[in-house]
Amino acid sequence: MPISYTSPEKAVSFIKSHQRVFIHGSAATPTRLLYALAERRDEVQNVELVSITTLGDMPLVSEECQKSFFMNSLFVSANIRKAVNSDHGGYVPIFLSEIGQLFRNNILGVDVALIQVSEPDAHGFCTLGTSVDVAKPAVETAKIIVAQVNKRMPRTHGDGHIHFSKFSAAIHVDDPLPEINYAEKISKIEKQIGYHISSLIEDRSTLQMGIGAIPDAVLNSLENHKDLGIHTEMFSNGILNLMKSGAVTNAYKKKHPGKVVSSFTVGTKELYDTINDNPEFSFHEAAYVNDTAIIRKNPKVISINSCLELDLTGQVCADSIGSYHYSGVGGQMDFMRGAALSVGGKPIMALPSQTKKGASKIVPFLKEGAGVVTTRAHMHYVVTEYGIAYLFGKNLRQRAYELKRIAHPDHHEDLDRAIRERFGSYIYPFR
Repeated sequence: MPISYTSPEKAVSFIKSHQRVFIHGSAATPTRLLYALAERRDEVQNVELVSITTLGDMPLVSEECQKSFFMNSLFVSANIRKAVNSDHGGYVPIFLSEIGQLFRNNILGVDVALIQVSEPDAHGFCTLGTSVDVAKPAVETAKIIVAQVNKRMPRTHGDGHIHFSKFSAAIHVDDPLPEINYAEKISKIEKQIGYHISSLIEDRSTLQMGIGAIPDAVLNSLENHKDLGIHTEMFSNGILNLMKSGAVTNAYKKKHPGKVVSSFTVGTKELYDTINDNPEFSFHEAAYVNDTAIIRKNPKVISINSCLELDLTGQVCADSIGSYHYSGVGGQMDFMRGAALSVGGKPIMALPSQTKKGASKIVPFLKEGAGVVTTRAHMHYVVTEYGIAYLFGKNLRQRAYELKRIAHPDHHEDLDRAIRERFGSYIYPFR
């Protein structure tokens, strides 16, 4: 099959005014195509952009592009945060597992998909590389697909294959993928949190990790564990040493035994090289990976997530600071519930007790305008550097005292006062 490429400028010429454009995310963000599209800002208007997390530069939200492009984000990453919180953007709160329905049911029908893929094999098949997640339903429903074919994009196994003939246009690049090393950001606080969480994890557990230093700190504490499995919406470099040490074997998973299952990955070149054409890693659409019915089939699912703020009853805000959109719903609820339903599973919410400015993250009430991502009815374990609180089956007063116990000592007095004002001084007399 003949393979032909064009220039970025010609590739994005398929995009017209009043269309909806999907942007491939995370390490697969097609930066060359985004810059080429930004150059067309005087030729198009009212182009709606939809995406989850994107990495690197985002020229389409620059001041000069505001009149032409509207960022309607399904998850708020740092490079679009300002735009989403302005008149030139918006945020759609939605579970990661349900985003595919927006595309397939034409609720947010995709006109053009801008994606980054691996080079075609001998049969003409490329892969969606590091991010199958919501890109798979986007490309399957888009009227037009424009691809950035990257020599350095790893070829991944799973459900992310797409034939070159499906592309309306393609450019060829040899660009390094964006890299993030969460291990460099692990502080003493995260190490202590990781230590506490590791004490909750039994051998033969199936792990789900969110994004950031805390999940990698947990993984660093698990080298003496045995026969761990991985079924997670995303992973980073933290699992590599566990696989090398033999702690991760995936041998006792019920779904895809022997394989690390994920929908996307972000890390360093070492990680990208490891997953390249490696059948031990299997990438699937988020609607499958994050399906509670799939998650719960694995044994002892450990779901590790974090949040921005947690109130004394266990309500979790993970997507906003007050009404300021900071992150997204993502897959937190999908896995918290899946872990709770798994035999021997443990849903864990982990957070430092304070912000960098010294404010307590455990608060009497969430900030005005804050979004509740995980409800108090879904909470089981909460972990800070000061210990583990178990909320499941406890009434609101008991929960409040459990959470105060693992809050930073500087805030105990204020939290104790808030508990008495809300619940009275009566102490529940039973165990």
